[in-house]
Amino acid sequence: MQRHAPARGAADVSCTLPRRPDFADLSPLKLELEQLLRDSLAKLAGTVLPAPPAADAVVLERTREAQHGDFATNVALRLAKSARRSPRELAEAIVAALPASPLLERAEVAGAGFINFHLTAAAYARELASLHAQAGAYGESRLGRGERVLVEFVSANPTGPLHVGHGRQAAYGATLANILAAVGFRIEREYYVNDAGRQMDILAASVWLRYLEHCGERLPFPENGYRGDYVRTVAEGLKASAGARLRRPAASVLDGLPPDAPAGDKEAYIDALIARARALLGADGFREVLEHSLAEMLADIRGDLAEFGVVFDHWTSERALADSGAIDHALSVLEARGHLHREEGAVWFRATAFGDEKDRVVVRENGQRTYFASDIAYHLAKRERGFARLIDVLGADHHGYVARVRAGLIAMGQPGECLEAPLIQFVNLYRGADKVPMGKREAQFVTLRQLREEVGSDACRFFYLMRSHDQPLDFDLELAKSRSNENPVYYIQYAHARVASVMKQLAARGLAFEREAGLIAAERLASPHEQALLKSLTRYPEILEQAAVNRAPHTLAHYLRDLANEFHTYYNAEAFIVAEAPLRNARLALVLAAQQVLRNGLTLLGVSAPESM
Repeated sequence: MQRHAPARGAADVSCTLPRRPDFADLSPLKLELEQLLRDSLAKLAGTVLPAPPAADAVVLERTREAQHGDFATNVALRLAKSARRSPRELAEAIVAALPASPLLERAEVAGAGFINFHLTAAAYARELASLHAQAGAYGESRLGRGERVLVEFVSANPTGPLHVGHGRQAAYGATLANILAAVGFRIEREYYVNDAGRQMDILAASVWLRYLEHCGERLPFPENGYRGDYVRTVAEGLKASAGARLRRPAASVLDGLPPDAPAGDKEAYIDALIARARALLGADGFREVLEHSLAEMLADIRGDLAEFGVVFDHWTSERALADSGAIDHALSVLEARGHLHREEGAVWFRATAFGDEKDRVVVRENGQRTYFASDIAYHLAKRERGFARLIDVLGADHHGYVARVRAGLIAMGQPGECLEAPLIQFVNLYRGADKVPMGKREAQFVTLRQLREEVGSDACRFFYLMRSHDQPLDFDLELAKSRSNENPVYYIQYAHARVASVMKQLAARGLAFEREAGLIAAERLASPHEQALLKSLTRYPEILEQAAVNRAPHTLAHYLRDLANEFHTYYNAEAFIVAEAPLRNARLALVLAAQQVLRNGLTLLGVSAPESM
């Protein structure tokens, strides 16, 4: 695991991630139109307009209906009051002042004062050529300007296999990191290993009891232990490595323990059992059980995620964080800034002074540091490692976590807004009409590995991303396995494979695709289906911007579904391999561009782009 100490005396890292790109960072079509609009408004400043408008007043949106053009703006409605003119009158003045452009066929005023822009065929032909030239880099931009962002996700306690809820966090975090990297942020991915504290002791005690069973001892299993079959598997490995060295008689284990639930308190019982294990095994023996259990669980988690296409730059250990002095460092910063106080033997952080609902204990009466102390130390260490933005992908049950950690950051002199925490809502699995029950401690849960084995990693990745992360997800197992147009991942992959099939048919007829000839003839792509597909393709850079800025990978998933639909509609309506060479090459240039964008988008989602289905 990665060990790191906070950089003492590190310079403060500002937290000013851009929300809009500079000119030429995104879709050239949209940005060039925005620049034309700015030029027009600049001409009107001092006459029609009192002054040039603010940059955020110039907003262009894609139109939903072809009769309204390609882009539209409501800038005249927004500026009419300051211009002391009606919106329509101002819109007409703006249109009249627009510079001539080979991209713009016409601009017209509509409704109460909207301006609709109709692009030329040459504009889309140029964008098609750009798409072919950029290929796998199409859609990428400099939106992030190289700012450093740490995306921490999954970070499940290493006390059991990953379940389907963790899978949704993994798919979201990995895809968000991919999208942010594609638009120019310097991304690092991190898994925080909670390898300290009581839950690890419970795991060690659970494994040891199963180990004793393998050795022939007969003991009741604690109500509050980890019950899954994976514990037996880990215990088998412990037996293979330790032999009978860690065996102790069942009577000595159970002697004098308080009653377990339901007759007694399950929490008191498991704590007493852990204390007995420490006493019988000694510090070294108990540590051996714990380290073996931790290593086995981490190996399982790492392998599971790697098979899911999720790889981390750093695996950061909670214990290593404490050993590095990071927790003491964070507490010393809070102490120096006057934000700690002592009460009844404990050390408290005045969290309420920084927006939290209550003050928080950082050091208990017995001298032990709390989980909260570790959490704020970890986030301070992230900042001191040079990250401008900290994105923590958390489960929905962590809604109270963000305010307290942000309070700690502010109290330690860091900008609170540098911390973002998308909360990933729960996943419900359905098999037909039946909901699959899940509950971790009782071992009634479906693991991520089981889900992947049933429906495949591609379907898992895509289905996890079909809904916004802040909405619960109903995962339809039967749909995910189906090879039909109703299955969105199949539908998208089939579009990609269909283009490959077209190219095979071309070769079978003894013909070759002539790219330059096709791009030269691209202005002939004038049918409604061709125009719809062209317009959809040119939206891709804007979709990546939206997905990045809004932290919304589902935006990209929906776009790819729509793009596949445009392609399939075109495929069913037109023949691509026609006798006329210029038109044939133009159509092939278009469908190959569609294949490229599908591949680019699927790659960011972590989904394969097959050549055949």
